Amino acid sequence: MSGGYPQHPPGYGSPPAQPYTAAPYTAGAPPPPQPYGAPYAAAPYGAPSAPYSAPLGEKPPKDKHQAHGVGGAPPVHSGSYPPAGGYASPFASLLPSAFPPGTDPNVVACFQMADQDGSGFIDDKELQRALSSYNQSFSLRTVRLLMYLFTNTNTRKIGPKEFTSVFYSLQNWRAIFERFDRDRSGKIDANELREALLSLGFSVSSVVLDLLVSKFDKTGGKNKAIEYDNFIECCLTVKGLTEKFKEKDTMYSGNATFTYEAFMLTVLPFLIA
Repeated sequence: MSGGYPQHPPGYGSPPAQPYTAAPYTAGAPPPPQPYGAPYAAAPYGAPSAPYSAPLGEKPPKDKHQAHGVGGAPPVHSGSYPPAGGYASPFASLLPSAFPPGTDPNVVACFQMADQDGSGFIDDKELQRALSSYNQSFSLRTVRLLMYLFTNTNTRKIGPKEFTSVFYSLQNWRAIFERFDRDRSGKIDANELREALLSLGFSVSSVVLDLLVSKFDKTGGKNKAIEYDNFIECCLTVKGLTEKFKEKDTMYSGNATFTYEAFMLTVLPFLIA
């Protein structure tokens, strides 16, 4: 079909080592984490899941260190992310950071080219341009949502450490999208989106799925399909809200209690990104 993907520049990412199958983990491997929202009571969460990671049982690519986080990226925070820890000001200052050891020199060069004033930070428009140079073109809203989830602030600045994690994670997420875009149309439909979310550890109801497709379909729901850039925004929204909910659901029961202030501070960053 027409559409499809632009050619990746040299050295850019690679699809997962094995195709997605009905049995994404091998004998002897630990069972997959229970997707959040699944309609049965046993182990509603289990151990904290690792959304956006490679499918369980799949070996990491040989050219990336296993000590790294999602998609070979050096982890931004220890444990699950976004970081837990109350509801501080969403405009808290971002601390300076450095590139993790072993960062690809191309990633370093990409950041330095975007950081024209040498401040050690790049803003939303600079990040948008930097990602576009690697065929990762996104709206400013998606870029700002990426920045929020990787920094846990709305300052719209990002440093070398966070930029590295964003860069590697986007490579992994593109591979996930391409795996479920089986007809290579550059879009995934509702059923493919459901499978993609399940592979990331999220089980959403049919009602929620329909809302997501309606929201992130560029035709307003007429095509009932989502393109890559909106797929990223969709997954960031589901992941971010789920992780924020799980911070309050300390018993992993699927229920949580929020104060009005906490609820507003949880939801609003996703609306104003």
